[in-house]
Amino acid sequence: MLGSEVVEGVERPLDPRSITVRRIAGAITSAAIGVGTLGALVIRLIASRPTRTEVMLLLLAWLATVAAIAAFSWLWPPHRFRHSAWRIDASGMRIRAGVFWRSIVSIPHARVQHTDVRQGPVERAFGLATLVVHTAGTENASIELAGIAHETALAIRDHLIDEHN
Repeated sequence: MLGSEVVEGVERPLDPRSITVRRIAGAITSAAIGVGTLGALVIRLIASRPTRTEVMLLLLAWLATVAAIAAFSWLWPPHRFRHSAWRIDASGMRIRAGVFWRSIVSIPHARVQHTDVRQGPVERAFGLATLVVHTAGTENASIELAGIAHETALAIRDHLIDEHN
C-alpha cells in the first residue's frame, strides 16, 4: 500500500541506485558499439589494404570514439538524476525530466487506463523498476518513470488504479 507520505504531493527524486543502473546500461551499450564498429573497421582495413599509418590513425579514431561514448555513459547519469523527479497528489501524478529539453508531464487520475511495472535484468539486480502509465488519448498515451524502487513502482501502480476505479 502506498503510504500517505508519498501521496502528500511532495516531489520525490528517483532512486539513487538508478545512477548505477544507467552507468551499467551505458557500459553495455559502449561495449556493443565498440565491438560492432571494431568489426566493421577490421573488414574495411582488410578490404582496402591501408598503410601502417592509416591503420594506426583509424584505430586511434576508433579508440577515441569508444572512450568518448564510455565517458559520456559514466558522466551523464548523475546529471539526468538531478533533473528527474515525480510527485503524486490528489489530482494525479506528475513527472519532471530533462537536462537540456525539460518536460513536466501531468497525468490526471481520470486519464489513467492501466499501468505496468517492468524490470530488466540490471534493474532487477538493483531492486529497481520502470512504471509505465497508459493513458487515454493518443499523444503521450504511455508515460514511463524509470529508476524507482520496485516496491514503490508497485505501490504507485496500485494507487493509480485504485484511485481510477
